[in-house]
Amino acid sequence: MPKESNRPVVFSALEVANICGVVNQTAINWIRNGHLKAFSTPGGQYRVYADDLAEFMSGRGMRVPGSLLDDTDITGIDMQSILVVDDDRGLNAVIAKYLGKIFPEFSIHQSFDGFDAGSKIAENKPGFIILDLDLPGINGESILRRLKETKDFGKPYVIVITAFDSEEIRSSLME
Repeated sequence: MPKESNRPVVFSALEVANICGVVNQTAINWIRNGHLKAFSTPGGQYRVYADDLAEFMSGRGMRVPGSLLDDTDITGIDMQSILVVDDDRGLNAVIAKYLGKIFPEFSIHQSFDGFDAGSKIAENKPGFIILDLDLPGINGESILRRLKETKDFGKPYVIVITAFDSEEIRSSLME
């Protein structure tokens, strides 16, 4: 049986480029310009730790591959936890029950207002949030803004649900 290694995962500049979908020179430029934390080998080659790469990608809005997240804990979030936030108790219950059925290995949490949602996000650090915009207390847009501005909550994936449908709302949420 192979022995499990405690060595950190390290990528070359070329591997970084392939993961990020850019050419090798772009990855080297990121490193040289101080955007991407790296170190040099005795031979002068750049190497990047997995957690530094994941933090770089996350900070720039790039989708971090699951395999990279498996090797790192840059976000401090529980990728097997879902928070359902909706003040419509019936809809909230249906969504939570359905998610529990299709993802039995996940922890499903429920919240019915913005204040409770904030405390559950801080307490559980869910990897996924299903969020209604129109909530009592603190509205969904305020929660989104707080998630974006504060690193304490990690970078969970958020699915917004709302009865409001306008281009203005869509573009505001995408921002």
